[in-house]
Amino acid sequence: MKDLEEKLGYTFQDRKLLEGALYHSSYANENRGRGIASNERLEFLGDAVLGMVVADHLYRAHPDMPEGELTRTRAALVCEGSLVKVARELSLGDYLKLGKGESAGGGRRRPSIQADAVEAIIAAIYLDGGIGSARKMIQRFILSRNPGDVTENQDYKTALQELVQKESGQELSYHLVGESGPDHDKRFAIQVTLNGKVIGHGEGRSKKEGEQMAAQEAIRNLNG
Repeated sequence: MKDLEEKLGYTFQDRKLLEGALYHSSYANENRGRGIASNERLEFLGDAVLGMVVADHLYRAHPDMPEGELTRTRAALVCEGSLVKVARELSLGDYLKLGKGESAGGGRRRPSIQADAVEAIIAAIYLDGGIGSARKMIQRFILSRNPGDVTENQDYKTALQELVQKESGQELSYHLVGESGPDHDKRFAIQVTLNGKVIGHGEGRSKKEGEQMAAQEAIRNLNG
């Protein structure tokens, strides 16, 4: 644990909080008799702390940035891919406590597990040292990135998902509506719908690229 604390740049007063952030649900299920709880509650809190700190930073640091761009930049900074980079920088997979089956199945390298653990650690630092300590950790590992570099390679699908989730009961769907061009230079036309209504179109050299372009247009349309 001390090695991980050194990487984080934070020393816990209550090291049990850090340990708890590393308990995956599969490990907790295998150790119910020991009263071990998974990191899911910490993950829930960490997600909220991370979102608030990033939003506050972007609002203050970029007074001329419009709301739509603030939303896209925040989504890029807090998305799973961004958190996985933090996990890899910390070699977090080496510290995770997983169930035997999850560990054998490559769980230590699974992006969703790594990203969730980063959020849990943020919550653990917040509970142990307050918002200032959590902010320092987020600043060091996430906010130190250039927003321009982040948005250039951004996951617009994630940004769109976060945008529509502001209201409950929203359903996004992506549909292939056409293909064109020769086999060596094929183009895929995609439309994205929200609750059955088309909100964006996109085209790309792959279905995945087309979905990203459709999501980007949808964000622009929804933000007016």
